[in-house]
Amino acid sequence: MVYIYTPMETLSPRQRQILDLIRRAMADGGLPPTRVELMRALGLASPNAAEKHLRALAKKGAIELLAGTSRGIRLLGPARRPAGLPLIGQVAAGAPLLAEEHVLSWHALDAELFRPRADYLLKVRGMSMVDAGIADGDLLAVHRTSEARSGQIVVARFHDEVTVKRLRRRGALIELLPENPDFKSISVDPRREDFAIEGIAVGLVRSGRF
Repeated sequence: MVYIYTPMETLSPRQRQILDLIRRAMADGGLPPTRVELMRALGLASPNAAEKHLRALAKKGAIELLAGTSRGIRLLGPARRPAGLPLIGQVAAGAPLLAEEHVLSWHALDAELFRPRADYLLKVRGMSMVDAGIADGDLLAVHRTSEARSGQIVVARFHDEVTVKRLRRRGALIELLPENPDFKSISVDPRREDFAIEGIAVGLVRSGRF
């Protein structure tokens, strides 16, 4: 069978997001994701919904689907190359950060320009981190991870809200510190409160560039 590669410009934002998830899974674990893993990562209702997206990508020649295995996905041709970074806007309470409704656009930034590599861009809202050089409207390059050291600037989910703050650990407690004296710090006990680190800041793109 002959596959004709479809340029990235013809793929929808959702399809580019799925390709990025497949690439990341293969880079991190050596295997493509299952339909259930894609369903969870994308916030879909069922594995069948993930399957429909995969079949649409296969029809465009970006991937090949292999029968008989739950991880039967093969990237084809130039689709192996990075497609850029998704720009995340306002995040709905309780929804996955990279859910489709949060992706405003995709930008042709090489994830490997950042160390560690960036996984997405987050549009900053508010001025709580202005003294760290992070202003309203800036794009924060974020490496997705659930671990962070004290002193790092993190993207954290606290009670279904996502915030950018500097992390400080005090024993079992966590403080989320603003970089603006007009804002108060947030004290968190992760043993009792709904808290998760979504990523660490690895770079900044000034508002107005895109």
